Amino acid sequence: MSVPLSPAGFRSRITSLLPTRADLASARRHPRRDLLAGLTVAVVALPLALGFGVSSGLGAEAGLATAVIAGALAAVFGGSNLQVSGPTGAMTVVLVPIVADHGPGGVLTVGLMAGVILVALALLRAGGSMRYVPAPVVEGFTLGIACVIGLQQIPGALGVAQPDGERVLEVVWHAARDFARDPHWAAPALAAGVAAVMLAGARWKPTVPFSVLAVIAATVVVETAGLDGVRPIGDLPAGLPAPSLSFLDAGALGGLLAPALAVAALAALESLLSASVADGMTVGQRHDPDRELFGQGLANIAAPLFGGVPATGAIARTAVNVRTGATSRLAALTHAAVLAVIVFAAAPLVSRIPLAALAGVLLATAVRMVEVGSLRAMTRATRSDAVILVLTAVATLVLDLVQAVIIGLVVAGVLALGAVARQARLAPLPLDRGDHTDEEHELLAQHIVAYRIDGPLFFAAAHRFLLELTELAEVRVVILRMSHVSVVDATGALVLKDAVTKLRRRGIVVMVSGVRPGHRRALDSVGVLDLLRHEGREYATTPEAIEAARAHLERDGVLRTGGSPAAAPVPSGDAP
Repeated sequence: MSVPLSPAGFRSRITSLLPTRADLASARRHPRRDLLAGLTVAVVALPLALGFGVSSGLGAEAGLATAVIAGALAAVFGGSNLQVSGPTGAMTVVLVPIVADHGPGGVLTVGLMAGVILVALALLRAGGSMRYVPAPVVEGFTLGIACVIGLQQIPGALGVAQPDGERVLEVVWHAARDFARDPHWAAPALAAGVAAVMLAGARWKPTVPFSVLAVIAATVVVETAGLDGVRPIGDLPAGLPAPSLSFLDAGALGGLLAPALAVAALAALESLLSASVADGMTVGQRHDPDRELFGQGLANIAAPLFGGVPATGAIARTAVNVRTGATSRLAALTHAAVLAVIVFAAAPLVSRIPLAALAGVLLATAVRMVEVGSLRAMTRATRSDAVILVLTAVATLVLDLVQAVIIGLVVAGVLALGAVARQARLAPLPLDRGDHTDEEHELLAQHIVAYRIDGPLFFAAAHRFLLELTELAEVRVVILRMSHVSVVDATGALVLKDAVTKLRRRGIVVMVSGVRPGHRRALDSVGVLDLLRHEGREYATTPEAIEAARAHLERDGVLRTGGSPAAAPVPSGDAP
């Protein structure tokens, strides 16, 4: 993952992240299908861009600027032929507290910094790390986001001003209280109607953009009926602002680094997840994760210059793009171009859309984000998967998204380590050697115990191994067969050394057999092999160790048949 130090290597890395001739060639294959898909996605994306811009706190114009600028750059430079980028609900959830703490300028600065971080991650080839995120974490993350997006729309749906509060549950409580003091039912009815039309329409005719139809109908109703308590979006600029860095405050960069890292982490996670979803919906399409991070980085560097919020790959819009027949980047680029035309030509009409209608669009979007079948399957898989999913979802709701993903990953890692650690065990080897008499068998069984160490010998399982091994009694020789050990780390090597030392203090001879070459470094680093090697206690195979144990007992005159039986019988003479 390290960047090559040579200038030639660095140039090669940059070149690998840039658009290729193959991208242009694919755009020429089915231009009509791509143009139609791009137009359809633009119709779906318009109310979402407006809604997420308003929800972020920077206004509808910020959402449109993000959809146009970030959508175009990510389409050209991203790593997926089918990805559609722009403002998303997940990012909005992160941006709301940043706006409250640092103002609109802070959000633009955070977006710019996040873009630089994403480009750096692409240069470090960090895109492949997405495959290490467990499915229950992703499902819990998505469920939590859906809940947060839905709750964020409550003030707009109730037609009340956005209350103060850092947590979404607190904001919802204040909004409900304000509505109860002076209820106006026009806004809730409008939001519920738009959401119902979208949800019912998606089941009836999935290819029809019911979100746009519902928003148009709601706007017409408000304009003709003059409903009280329903506020419109308000004036929008007829075009995009000129690019500017006037928002940048060099003195605030240090304080904004943590939010920028959170935004970059979310942008990387959501974009790579969305690109993976697009791959799964098609045949023959595979995204380049490092190029995807690079494209999202450039998009997030450019969007703040035009007043846009941070962007990511949008799963819902990408799915629409795939389902309507898109085959190349031309579709996502067309989506951005159509939105740009709307910004320049239809800003006065868009400004009259009721905020309650946009709240209804996002409420329906939140409901459609939840895949009930997938959640049911995940919770039924294993108890650990259910715990991870629920914990990630709750953390997303009560904390923030990045913390929720970190918590989910940590818990998943701990549970996975526990499952792996339970696989480590000391297995007594069976007695099956036909070249010994019954008397010899009895003698060996009374004074030699042979164990095969199965699975990993690492920090999560090593101490249990130590307890089992050092509790042996009435034994003269212990043979440890190491050929079935899968992993040895420093902790496991130290515990093994400790066990050998304790057994030797009790006068028990310890022998090892079948040590794998890949494990010698860890074992040599703590001196456990040196401890045995200078006394000739390490053997290549188990039969050699058994013969050495018998010879040792014979030299010491341990030939009696009495005594307590050993904890396990002597091993067979199979391979190490």
